[in-house]
Amino acid sequence: MIAVHDELDLDPGRLRVKLGGGDNGHNGLKSIRAHLGTGDFFRVRVGIGRPPGRQPAADYVLNKLKPTQAEEMRVDASVAADAVESLVREGLTATQNRFNG
Repeated sequence: MIAVHDELDLDPGRLRVKLGGGDNGHNGLKSIRAHLGTGDFFRVRVGIGRPPGRQPAADYVLNKLKPTQAEEMRVDASVAADAVESLVREGLTATQNRFNG
């Protein structure tokens, strides 16, 4: 199982690959963990950064993207797809070495 998800704790344009972990308040990860009964699955974490000011995180992640943000997300999605392919073909350590830099 490989989950690709947004990550507030990473700056936009950053990507991290890992195995296991908690949900850190992420509703999608909570749901996956509940259905699988474990947190032991691969994660491709795509950075979106923290919301500006005191904006609630849920509002931030559900807001419509500006055109420049949408283009950045297309690039991020392409890199995330490369990371998923690397996980499948090369395994965790090689993928972390390549993408977690």
